[in-house]
Amino acid sequence: MLVEDIMKTKVISLPPTATIAKTLRLLQKHRIRHIPIVNEENEVIGIVSDRDVRDASPSILLEDSDSKELDNEIQTIMSSPVITIHPLDFVEEIARIFYDKEIASLPVVKDNKLVGMITEKDMLYTLIQLTGTHVQSSLIEVKVPDIPGIIPKVMEIFGKRKVNIASVLVYPYKDNSLYKVLVFRIQTMNPLPIIQDLRDAGYQLMWPNNIPEPKI
Repeated sequence: MLVEDIMKTKVISLPPTATIAKTLRLLQKHRIRHIPIVNEENEVIGIVSDRDVRDASPSILLEDSDSKELDNEIQTIMSSPVITIHPLDFVEEIARIFYDKEIASLPVVKDNKLVGMITEKDMLYTLIQLTGTHVQSSLIEVKVPDIPGIIPKVMEIFGKRKVNIASVLVYPYKDNSLYKVLVFRIQTMNPLPIIQDLRDAGYQLMWPNNIPEPKI
């Protein structure tokens, strides 16, 4: 999945000369947490968060607070330089930037121009889609040896039952590099036949692991 598939293209931005007061009003009106700051060529030169604005605003608890602080230009508190991404970047790789840099939003830039925005919430919703948890489904986790061709071999079992697979994920099995875990979300409310087929084929189920073997 690409960034352009999930980014918001209607982005609220401001010039560096906009006041802190105006920025505060936009943050509150549109219920957003970040506003990119752009120059006359629509190039991203900074970014401002709701926290930056709160820190720069006078406290309502202080009697002698100076409201003139809100008249200061936003460029006085913006963060710069800004980490940006491209519309053709892969979402999975962008997730790592969010994690490593501990940031909550990323401007999307093409030909040095601001074209979109992605937030933590966008990434979380995308993760829900990629994992198939947004559709009614049953979860099956299978421990398999980490060898070439194992995934299509396991999926043959699902194919024989003509079960629709909503998503497939792969992750390491603990600290043992000889195995990995395949996570299937299948669109059936009765996964028992598939579960039994997997066990009959000799695979170990990590989930569900509390369904007893049928007595013969």
